Amino acid sequence: MTKVADEEEGKKEKQESKEEYKGEKRQYDPNFKGPIKNRSCTDIICCLLFLIFFTGMIICTIIGYTRGDPYKLILPTDTKGQICGYDAAVKDKPYLMYFDISTCAQMGAAVVVSGCPTPAVCQAACPTGYYVYLETKAAALVTLTQADLDKMICKDWISPQPTTSSSSSDIQAFIDDDECAPYYMDSTGVVNRCVPSIFKTITDYAADLYYTDGGGVNRTLQTSSGTSLTGTLISSASGYLAKFYSAVQHVEMVMKDIVASGYLILIFLGMGTVFAFLWIVIMRWISGAMVWISIFMVIGLLGFGAYWCFTKYYELKNQNVVSEWGFDEAFALNFSYYLQLKETWLAFACTTSTFLAIFVFLLLILCSRICLAIELIKEGSRAIGNMIFTLFWPIIPFLLQIGLLIYMGFSVAYIASMGNSEFYSNSTNTSSNGVDYYLSRTPCTPDSSTAGQVCDFVKYGGEQYIIPVLVFMLFMFLWVMNFIVALGQMTLAGSFASYYWAFEKPKDIPAFPLTAAFYRSLRYHLGTLAFGSLIIAIIQMVRIVLEYLDHKIKGKENPVAKFFLKCLKCCFWCLEKFVRFMNRNAYIMTAVYGRNFCSAAKEAFFLLLRNVVRAVVLDKICDYVLFISKLMVTAAVGVGAYFWFSGGIDFFQKYNPNLNYFLTPVIVVVIGMFIIACTFFSVYNMAVDTLFLCFLEDLEMHDGSPEKPYFMSKSLMKILNKTNKFEEPKGKK
Repeated sequence: MTKVADEEEGKKEKQESKEEYKGEKRQYDPNFKGPIKNRSCTDIICCLLFLIFFTGMIICTIIGYTRGDPYKLILPTDTKGQICGYDAAVKDKPYLMYFDISTCAQMGAAVVVSGCPTPAVCQAACPTGYYVYLETKAAALVTLTQADLDKMICKDWISPQPTTSSSSSDIQAFIDDDECAPYYMDSTGVVNRCVPSIFKTITDYAADLYYTDGGGVNRTLQTSSGTSLTGTLISSASGYLAKFYSAVQHVEMVMKDIVASGYLILIFLGMGTVFAFLWIVIMRWISGAMVWISIFMVIGLLGFGAYWCFTKYYELKNQNVVSEWGFDEAFALNFSYYLQLKETWLAFACTTSTFLAIFVFLLLILCSRICLAIELIKEGSRAIGNMIFTLFWPIIPFLLQIGLLIYMGFSVAYIASMGNSEFYSNSTNTSSNGVDYYLSRTPCTPDSSTAGQVCDFVKYGGEQYIIPVLVFMLFMFLWVMNFIVALGQMTLAGSFASYYWAFEKPKDIPAFPLTAAFYRSLRYHLGTLAFGSLIIAIIQMVRIVLEYLDHKIKGKENPVAKFFLKCLKCCFWCLEKFVRFMNRNAYIMTAVYGRNFCSAAKEAFFLLLRNVVRAVVLDKICDYVLFISKLMVTAAVGVGAYFWFSGGIDFFQKYNPNLNYFLTPVIVVVIGMFIIACTFFSVYNMAVDTLFLCFLEDLEMHDGSPEKPYFMSKSLMKILNKTNKFEEPKGKK
């Protein structure tokens, strides 16, 4: 007897420890009728921290607006530090021309940021012809005219005049002192920079570039040091500039297409919005069919695959095919060789049959849970139908996010342009390395007489404080963006919780549930929202740092560092996914019970842990249904936009604007429609998640007795074989 009692006691202790491991079940509260109204502020410290950091962001923006000038980033700056086409002295000269563009090859990709280590001047237009200073030197040997000197492009304060004593040495002095360009060639203005446009006429890149002057003399283009220019040299020198500025130019063309077709894009997006709305309404009738048809299609495909593989195996077996295995065959990359072996088909058949058996086994075990998940998805559609304004709620967070993007874009532009102009002495440089070119020169402070003469503008400085400020702004962008997302989720959670905990639906649903949930989130739970979004922002910031490190070590021979970096990137990606999932459920618990973030997250975690199989099945089925729905809505609108803008239908051609790329509005429509679909179906996803947690709480708190009736719908009770042991109101379905 003692032994039996000890065994029973041990079993009881194990059961209690198991229950303790999964947390305490929620106890019945006779006063609970949905989201509680008497609540207090939560996570106040995080709220204050968020306000302090937000104030710091505003201060950084104000400093940027007072000290920065985005035109420094957009428009080019000449050697004198003047912004071409913007400053008064060069207002009518919007293009920047480099004296010796071959020096750009020394800088590599850094030329896009740092520019070329050669003097540059603002011009009214880019050169359309060819010139080398030797032409003017030759003219000086005979008779130097003003027309000969006008061919030269010099700095603003240099204005060569022909005199009786002018000689070729005077021309050479202009070139040696970097006061005039030694050569120029036919160029095109790309984002206000003059980039050579001669490559369409070059047949031999290795040959010297030359042109025929007015006197019929072939003259080779060369630098001031006498180096002849070739197509290869010019290509390598202007390659990065051309690619970068060409990409910017393509962006400008794309923007013109978007503006030209803007009204049509809005019409397509409006039609897509209506389609997405109708799709959500009808999902209560088609979601079950979508899931079951997909399941039976998978079973059918696996079954047919197993049948086909076994058939091929017995065909080859009956033909007495003898397999010959050798090193050559074993390592052959020709897949058709393996298809001639009966062992291959046997392996395929066994693998397919195994997957089929596992799938059918899981289906039999999880059948009731799949039905429950489908019914919760249908219930989500009913909830949205009874609170139709929840579909339009994401517009508010979306507008806030757009406003944040615009605000951050302008702020970053002003902050990044806060740096002052940095000038260096233009003494002769002996370094062949473009990066060391600036380091070998002495910084100097120009005045009205030395700017561009003794001191050349090189770049805008101030990185010592600009970069930390930009890093802070990046972190605040992540934090505020996640805060807006969290606000939207908690508001929707409070609304759908009000729907579920209404005993007689829709009669008992409180008035203005969306507005009430939004008020509670702002009034009591800003700190909780700040806490959850801060965790996500920190993880995202770490991931950005890891991506930066991965970029820095790319090409380095350090496999150990690469391995650990890949592992860290994978771990933090998984961590972010998990934290996002827990945050959503914590916001739901906070919206219902008014708990702080940690308490809500703990309760949600243990609640899901006690129902882990239901949670996994619901999550995956809901993801699948929403994925198919997003795909259908986006694809339908995208196909329609393609046929419209491509002119594939003659009737549509007369309504199409003139476009550079007809795919531009199509891509914009597809991206915009996908965003709209994600926005609409995010409401649906939040509805299902909220109803699921409320459903689990309902099961734990109530038993269907008159004192503890279930709040779930009849269809949900039917799946679980549950009933309320008294006559329910007629409005309850």
